Order: sequence, then C-alpha cells, then structure tokens
Amino acid sequence: MNPYFVGVIVPLVISLLYRNSKINKKQGLPADVGGEPGFALRNFRSKTPLITAWEGVSTLAQLFEESCNNYPQRRLIGTRKLISKEIEVIDGRSFEKLHLGEYEWLTFEQTFEAVCNFSSGLAQLGHRKEERVAIFSDTRGEWLIAAQGCFRRSITVVTIYASLGEEALCHSLNETEVTTVICGQKELKKLADISNQLNTVKHVIYIDDKNPSDVSTLCGKSGWMITSFDEVKKTGQENPVNANLPLSADIAVIMYTSGSTGMPKGVMMTHGNVLATVSGVRTIVPGLGDFDVYLAYLPLAHILELVAEHILIGVGGCIGYGSPLTLTDTSNKIKKGTQGDATVLGPTLMAAVPAILDRVRDGVLKKVDAKGGLSKKLFTIAYSRRLSAINGSWFGAWGLEKFLWDFLVFRKVKAVLGGRLRFLLCGGAPLSGDTQRFINVCLGAVIGQGYGLTETCAGGSFTEYDDPSVGRVGPPLPCSVIKLVDWPQGGYLITDSPMPRGEIVIGGPNVTVGYFKNEEKTEEVYKIDGKGMKWFYTGDIGRVHSDGCIEIVDRKKDIVKLQHGEYVSLGKVEAALSVCSYVDNIMVHADPFHSFCVALVVASRPAIEEWAKTQGIAYADFIELCQKSETRKGVHEALITSAKKARLEKFEIPAKIKLIHEPWTPESGLVTAALKLKRESIKKMHSQDLLELYNSG
Repeated sequence: MNPYFVGVIVPLVISLLYRNSKINKKQGLPADVGGEPGFALRNFRSKTPLITAWEGVSTLAQLFEESCNNYPQRRLIGTRKLISKEIEVIDGRSFEKLHLGEYEWLTFEQTFEAVCNFSSGLAQLGHRKEERVAIFSDTRGEWLIAAQGCFRRSITVVTIYASLGEEALCHSLNETEVTTVICGQKELKKLADISNQLNTVKHVIYIDDKNPSDVSTLCGKSGWMITSFDEVKKTGQENPVNANLPLSADIAVIMYTSGSTGMPKGVMMTHGNVLATVSGVRTIVPGLGDFDVYLAYLPLAHILELVAEHILIGVGGCIGYGSPLTLTDTSNKIKKGTQGDATVLGPTLMAAVPAILDRVRDGVLKKVDAKGGLSKKLFTIAYSRRLSAINGSWFGAWGLEKFLWDFLVFRKVKAVLGGRLRFLLCGGAPLSGDTQRFINVCLGAVIGQGYGLTETCAGGSFTEYDDPSVGRVGPPLPCSVIKLVDWPQGGYLITDSPMPRGEIVIGGPNVTVGYFKNEEKTEEVYKIDGKGMKWFYTGDIGRVHSDGCIEIVDRKKDIVKLQHGEYVSLGKVEAALSVCSYVDNIMVHADPFHSFCVALVVASRPAIEEWAKTQGIAYADFIELCQKSETRKGVHEALITSAKKARLEKFEIPAKIKLIHEPWTPESGLVTAALKLKRESIKKMHSQDLLELYNSG
C-alpha cells in the first residue's frame, strides 16, 4: 500500500471524522435555564455547569496545596538571574538594557514552604483575616507566592495593575480599605508620591532584593511599617502559624479592571468562581501535564493570567517568569547578544493578547520583506502550502512535506518564541483571522481563542483544540451556560436567520459576585433567574453558528448612529483596519452630527519608514514624516484597501485620518494593561485633532 496514503491520508480522514463527530455533539439547547427567553447553549461535555475538575478541591488554596503534595520535586517557579544593567543612549534618549542569565527554579515543595512562611509572616505583622492585602506589582514569582500566602489566611487579595495612574490607584486602595500593600521598587515610588492620600494603609512590603532608597523617605512621611518580602518570610519561618483555609464562597480576589471608561471597578471573585474557569479550560485543552512549561509575562492583575497560571499549578507544570520588554532576543530591554526569555525557557504554552500576536506577525513579515529574493519566494510557497493543509485540503503540505517546510522556512520563526510552543491561549480582545492563521502556520502552534470578561473570571467560551476556523470563539466552556437575548434597538434578534443573534449573557459558577461597593452597577448587569442561577449581561453581541460556536459581531457601547441613520460599529472597523501593516494602533471615531467617520492612527514606525524609503521621501525625523501629506495619503489608501478586503461598507471606512507618532501605552493612560483602547482618554488627549479632522475640507 502507498506509504503516503498510510502516513498522511488515513490519519487525516480519521481526524476529520473525529472532529465532525465532536461538532455534531455541540448544539443550541432549549432556553430552560430560567430568566427571560433566549437562545441557550451549553458545552456538550456536561449537562450541568462544571464546578471543579479536581475531586475534593473547591478553592485555589486547596488546588495549590494538593499539587505541591502531588509534585513536590517538580519545578514550579522560575526566575532569570540579573547579571547586569546598562544604559544605552539612542538618538539622545536613554534606554535601560538588561543582561539576564539562566532560569533559577523553586520546586513545588520549596514554593509551598515559601507560601507558608509568608502567610505566617503576615500574621506576625498583625494583619487580620478581615483586612485586605493589595498586590501592586509586575508579574513575578513573588506575586504568586504572596497571593497564595494570603489565601492560606483567608485574606482577600486586591489586585491592581502596575501601570495604574495615581487617581485610579488612590481610588482602588481607599475604596477597599487596604491595610497592607505588596509592591516592587518602582511601585514603591508611586506609593511615596500619594502616601498622604491613602487613608487605611499601615504596612508596605517591598519585593526587591536591595533596600530601596524610598524606604527611609516613606518611613519619615507616612508612618507606615515598611518591610522587605524576604523579612516577612523569615519572620514567618521563625514563628509558624497554622493555616486558616478559605471556603469556596469566600472572596479570593477583588480585581480592579483596567478601566477603559472612567474609574476602575473592583470585581469580587470567590475561590469557586476562579476555580470554575480554571477547571473549564483544563477540561477542554488536551494533553496538559507536568511536562508543560509556561512563559508568564502578562499582568497577573488580569484574570486571564491568573487563570492560566493556576491551570499550570493544577497539572504540575512549571512557570517561568518574564516580561513583555524581555520576551524575545530583540525585545527593547534585552542587551544585544543576550537571549530573551522565550529563547532561554523554551515554553510549550503561552497566553497572549491579540496586540502582541499582531506584533509578532508584523515583525516576521518585515524580516521576510527585508530579505526578499529567493528567501521571500520560499516563505510564500511554504506559507501557502501549510495554509492549505490547515484549511483542510488534502493537497496541502502534510507529513514529510510539512517537516521539510518546517526545517527550511519556519524553524527560525518558531525559534523566536523558543521553538517548542504547541499551544497559545489568546483572549482579552478580538483576534483577526489573518493573524490567527499566520501564527498557526509559522509557529506551528494551535491558538485557543477564548471569550470572557473579568466579571466571568475570563470564562465564557473557548475554541476546540482541533477547530481550524477563524473569527470565532468556540462553544461555551464546561463551566458556563451562554444565552443570546434580543436587542431590538440594534436589530439583533434570536429569530434571525440563518444564525440567531443577540446580546451575550453568561451564567454559571464562574460568574462573579458583583462590583465592590457599587450595588447600582451590579444590579444593572447581574441578574438572578427563577432557578437561582446568576447571569452577567456582557453588552457584547454574538451570533451562533450551526455547530454551536459563537462569533462576536458587535458591542452595544461601540455602535454609533451617523447623521443619515447608518450604524457604525467602532470595534468591528478597528479590528478590520488593524491588520494594515502601517498601523500600530487605531481608534475610529464617529459623530452623530456627521455623515462620515474619522480615525486616529498610531503609525508603525518600521513599516512607514521603510515605505518612505521606497517612495524617496526625505524627512528630518519620524514626527515630520507622520505630518507629511503624502505619508497620510499613503496610509489612508492602505487602510481603504484593508477595509475593502474586509467588506466594510463605504460609510464605515474612515474618510479622514490623523497619524500619531507616539505609541499608546498603559503608562500613558491611553490603553489598558490588556491593551484595550481607553476611548474617553484618547478623545480627551486628541480632542483638537478630532475637531480638525471633522472641520477640514
């Protein structure tokens, strides 16, 4: 028998039959779940929402302790050794560059000891169970140790983004009446600046190894007790205290959203809420085990990262900590000649937000274009052949041909993220189909695209491991029930054909308690039905495909009615235009008093400078290049091309654009830590630019 038939065709047919059998199990179920009528969906794996995937485990503290007992000698927490710091001056600006060494590891057993010591140390500081602890730090191993230390004392953790501004920081700490703050050195400086505005803080625990210069200043002006992280652990080691473990219904975390509009809101999450999402993802991602290596770099103050790390804890995997600025060999903070986090760690699993994957795609394409010639032709052929296979064509690159293209073309691309990546968990915002396909092909990694919110502990829906489609977010997680509810004002109805459409409403054990000290907002979006199930009204509009998978098509808040009655979905247009290579970020603005929309475009410096060379355009600096009319015209034409490819209506395509030379970052307050647009902040900063766009001829 033909070996190609045996080695390629037979496995392909079996895989397709298996996948079809799974898809046929997914179905829309009758709306017998209570509440107002709607089109209801459950995951085919369970008749009732999943509460836990680990027998006898009902809290995050129990999950951690059981894994430490099951995998005592396995590696858990890895941190790279800092060898040196250097300051590099480029174009008159100073940049910090880091020389980092290998990962140094703590086993599960050693981590458990550190957690117990820190927990006892908190008790010795006089911190009581009913008082709250805030963790105000970048993602690192100590963050996880501190959180689990608090959980062992049934202490609620308040999570705060390290990039939060002073006003939002004061609001979060004062509203929750935090008495102890755990922070890094740069966050300690922020606390020093606002110490006279904090009403309840008594203790500050700083994480850095060296005694920061701010300690003496803070001691003098604040009256706080200031202690190092290691000192708290040492005190606890010398004075051990028995654990006071929480119950499933106890509040584990008050997680402050990054606040895309107004002041951030504190979402109250029980141990059971978070564990339900952890269990749901654990159930549907195949093959997770103690051999997996996870690269942690997203903010732990974001629920996506908190869930991902606890999944790894639950299966006995290891977590190597990095940062967005040291992720790859060419990252901004990596000293030339030093390897990035991914290269050193070689992760098998990662989580990412779409903006990061877009940058990976743009970086690879830029290198391919720069090489040109035979290299570019080979890449184009290899990409086309692998894409055909992923799309299900029997005549795409399978078996030996796949191996050949991987070796000749994609090996170097895979090496950017360590060369061993097999699965990417993506969430936080819509991922473009082009980027999803690109990552599938070039990195050889499956992307599990999820949909959820802080209010549902990131749990909502998640794509099946073997689903090759793009632009969808899969069926409900086993922990969730999802309904679509009519939104007549926007023209979305569950009776729509061929697919039901409506506002997405999520129910299940992962739906959180509500907003801290904000009953009015809680009652607005959280509803309890006649059967006692709590539902969260997301404000997102979805439609359900015949196989039970959900596609996000709109958002209530993002829809603006133009002067002549046309509706523009800002998020949909931005997602379509963000794939343009000249775009680093984009905000579309629509005004009901005008018949057209406009856009603020953060220019992609490498792409536009390369374009300027090909056009022979002279310029003094990047600011001048962005101000040139020919640059604006060239980018606008490229946006129109992308818009037509996405089949946008004429009124949805921005009629005028303004190029912005300065990136929008969490530090500037224009995007959240999850890189979502903060529309009101952007509109305020660029109010004059928007006015000029509408008034110009």
